[in-house]
Amino acid sequence: MLYGKQFSARLSLAVLLVVSACGSLPLFAQNSTEDVHIQPRIQPPAAKEPEIDPALNTHTKPYKVGVDLVLVPVTITDPLNRLVTGLDRDNFDLFEGKDRQEIKTFSSEDAPVSIGVIFDMSGSMGSKIERAREAVVEFFKTANPQDEFFMITFADKPEEISDFTSSVDDIQGRLIYTVPKGRTALLDAIYLGVSKMRQAKFPKKALLIISDGGDNHSRYTEGEIRSMVKEADILIYAIGIYDHYFPTDEERLGPTLLSDVTELTGGRAFTIDNPNDLADVSTKIGIELRNQYVIGYRPKNPVRDGKWRKIKVKLIPPKGLPPLRVYAKTGYYAPTE
Repeated sequence: MLYGKQFSARLSLAVLLVVSACGSLPLFAQNSTEDVHIQPRIQPPAAKEPEIDPALNTHTKPYKVGVDLVLVPVTITDPLNRLVTGLDRDNFDLFEGKDRQEIKTFSSEDAPVSIGVIFDMSGSMGSKIERAREAVVEFFKTANPQDEFFMITFADKPEEISDFTSSVDDIQGRLIYTVPKGRTALLDAIYLGVSKMRQAKFPKKALLIISDGGDNHSRYTEGEIRSMVKEADILIYAIGIYDHYFPTDEERLGPTLLSDVTELTGGRAFTIDNPNDLADVSTKIGIELRNQYVIGYRPKNPVRDGKWRKIKVKLIPPKGLPPLRVYAKTGYYAPTE
């Protein structure tokens, strides 16, 4: 699994083919801290992403794609959970429902991102708080200089402690003075984070959740939050810090909750049981966020009915590679007239 070396040497396609032909997985695993890089062909310029309807409320109108071009961020990993970069558009098929779509745009550039960090400050974080703060610092080290950030902390209720800013130091300074206490309003914090993204400057948006347990103090339900993140064009990643023993049902269900919420968006949740791993995992997420493919297509179904459209991204890998895994959002809401 990749931990921290964003710009280290990458494996070439030739090495992968030799490894596969030799059946030598131990050799393949020797560079487990490196990306897997496939040499791509020259790609066309990245297309401009669509504007998103600013209305966002789970109780009223959902987020909908506002123009005809649908953009799908995609992450590819190998069996060792390393990023696979260097693929091109011919390595992907994309389906909306059962209909194969023509890929109109394809890019893999490190575009600026609007990022929100949702940070658990409930009482149970007391023994983990310093490492969790360190994880945020390491995550910010992967940032593009043009990125913008905001920070929400939560315990009994969520609180925005930093508005959008390009100053990493400002956010880190505000986080130092927060004190762990209270219960865990995780779902309310996700709601506030998604709502805050209405003010984002960049088309690419992401949330990072750092939490050590399930929700036990929110107004919003899990079903409402699942509906909300389906409607929002936001990638969500999460780091769940859990003990081997779950003393409550909320904590026992915490990993499933975070996995369900993140996978709907094309992100994913990382579960760890050692707070010492926090910094490395947060670095991995930051690097992954910047090594995604973005696939654009114009739906063959022209009906503007506001309904949910399922998306499926299928990979056509170069011959000789081991099985690869695809992470992409599961769908979007069609526009209305």
